[in-house]
Amino acid sequence: MSTAPKIALISAVPTAIPVARTALYDVLPDAVVWNVLDDRLLVDADSRGGLDAGLRRRMQRLIEHALAEDADGVLLTCSLYGPVARGTHASVPVMAADESAFTDIAEAGYTSVLVLASLDAARDDSVERLETALRDAGANSRVVGRTVPGATAAAKAEDHDGLVAALVDACADLPADVEAVFLAQYSLAPAGDALRKAVGIPVVSGPASAAAALLRLLSDRNDR
Repeated sequence: MSTAPKIALISAVPTAIPVARTALYDVLPDAVVWNVLDDRLLVDADSRGGLDAGLRRRMQRLIEHALAEDADGVLLTCSLYGPVARGTHASVPVMAADESAFTDIAEAGYTSVLVLASLDAARDDSVERLETALRDAGANSRVVGRTVPGATAAAKAEDHDGLVAALVDACADLPADVEAVFLAQYSLAPAGDALRKAVGIPVVSGPASAAAALLRLLSDRNDR
């Protein structure tokens, strides 16, 4: 690329920022990463019982702010607000947190995928969204979910070894047909490479897939 792309990360929690930033720098080392944080997005969604019209408009305003300030790409790091990203039409990529990961899983054609999450709610939400994405893509992969209780504390403490150990333990008795693991939260992504080496099958995460997709999309734009 001839110039350094400016990528806006719109986040609902501060812990998602370094994970997404690291994934971007892995493939776009010259990127200018711009963090847009609204730390009430999840709190307000919880108090309102989910993503209502007002919160959709609020996220849309954040996206429009990033676009107005000449962002070359926008990545939402909170999966709850993915529908707003998918409903945005812009001249630059505006991506939902897990959209690219789901595409990667669908295209790979795995027989079965294990979803790992630190909370039951995150597990159930991710399993449901992945099943929907696979069905829409015409893929018939089976999706199973597991909660990893020790992952939350390890991620918050930035205990990388503890996080890896918790995820590896969760994969100790994998069903024979599981051919890939999906890490349901950005906070789990730093353990992806170590987990892949430990379990011997592909490990897919939102940040890595999104960064790779942004690289492809930005390269395509520059080649036009």
